[in-house]
Amino acid sequence: MSPTTKAPKMIDAVTKVSVETFQERARDKKLILLYPWTTYRTLFLTHFLTSNSAGLLYYRISDGQETLTDWLTGLVTEFDEVLDGFGRNLRQALPAGKPAALGEALAADLGAYRGGSETTLFIDEFDRLPFDSDIHQFAEALVSHLPEGVQVAISSRLLTYQPWYGMVARGEAVVLGTEHRPDQVMFTVEPNPRPQLEVYALGRGHALVNGQPITNWDGALPRNLFFYFMDNPLVTRDEIFATFWPELSVKEATNVFHVTKRKISERISMKVVEGGNYELTQYSGGFYVPSDKVVRHYDVNEFQTAVEQAMMASDEQEDERLLSQAIELYNAPFLHTIEMVWVVARREQLRQLFAQALISMGRLNKRRGDHLKAVGYFIRSLKETPEREDIHREIMNIYLKLGRREDARAQYQQLCDTLSTRFGIGPSRESQDLYSLIEAGG
Repeated sequence: MSPTTKAPKMIDAVTKVSVETFQERARDKKLILLYPWTTYRTLFLTHFLTSNSAGLLYYRISDGQETLTDWLTGLVTEFDEVLDGFGRNLRQALPAGKPAALGEALAADLGAYRGGSETTLFIDEFDRLPFDSDIHQFAEALVSHLPEGVQVAISSRLLTYQPWYGMVARGEAVVLGTEHRPDQVMFTVEPNPRPQLEVYALGRGHALVNGQPITNWDGALPRNLFFYFMDNPLVTRDEIFATFWPELSVKEATNVFHVTKRKISERISMKVVEGGNYELTQYSGGFYVPSDKVVRHYDVNEFQTAVEQAMMASDEQEDERLLSQAIELYNAPFLHTIEMVWVVARREQLRQLFAQALISMGRLNKRRGDHLKAVGYFIRSLKETPEREDIHREIMNIYLKLGRREDARAQYQQLCDTLSTRFGIGPSRESQDLYSLIEAGG
């Protein structure tokens, strides 16, 4: 990727964050952490390339490099080939494999290398490494020994709480990419830090506490109730009992509920190094509401918020940014391995919302005259809501405009097949009239 004068303007327009703001936030920071949920990680990399291309060292941790020494050996080998001699300190430290010594050695090698006025080591896909004590010792030593003018940037699909939290709190590190998040869950620096809870329900469903995954729920019931609480932040005891134990008496349901709720608390608390008891919910005014002892991130909330804000956005660029964020967040159907009644109903609601985001993006691109991109979004939306006649017609009209009559005919046939199979009916008069127009021009 070569530097271009257009790149900074592109970053400004798309992220709503100016290059100057970006530079100001990153200035004098030894470590730059790119938030994994941001849509604009590649644009941040573009910034490094355009503003500091001579001093940028890029390394992607590859599949199979699962230990500290594995990836550092790969890094020093790759850089030595292109930089002619990089890594003298690392090569000396690698045989012993002591994490702190490896961090100090890499810092020394980065200080010795000067490809420009400043040097940035960009490490991509850092989450391929296990976040164990070796990584913690290495990271602390690396950052503490970095000389002036040298930065390390880390991009990861998972950003754990440790060892980075202390660095952020000390002002050594900055987290970029949270500018438009409704909740800046990770690295919320507080006088008395609370556990950071990340919950992902768009997919199979998983949760992390301070970056550590909860892997053992002690049965399906605690896990299901956990996600129910996450998705229902204001719920009564009667609603909980009706959802989970409708056949039990109030006394029996109460006993099961408290045992299950305690198991959830145990799963959260055991992941907190400092110890203590952390409840997911608290009882207030007749409702179970989110506990103020933990900080939550919930991907479903972020997805919904993005779609809802896009519907109200008056600025087209803001509309596009929010829709793109929502579409990226929707990785898979809601808790697709759970078939409880409430989950199925919620899954359908979110699926419809995802389809609407795709449709809105399609119509936005249609207004711009980018018909092929519009068709792409419309086709994706039909995978979620194949019965939408209006979207079939949108595609048919675009094909007709582009002179692709055979594609338009095929789209009409797909509509007929869908309506016949699902509902036993034929297309509406409006769709039939459009098809007649297509045939008349054939």
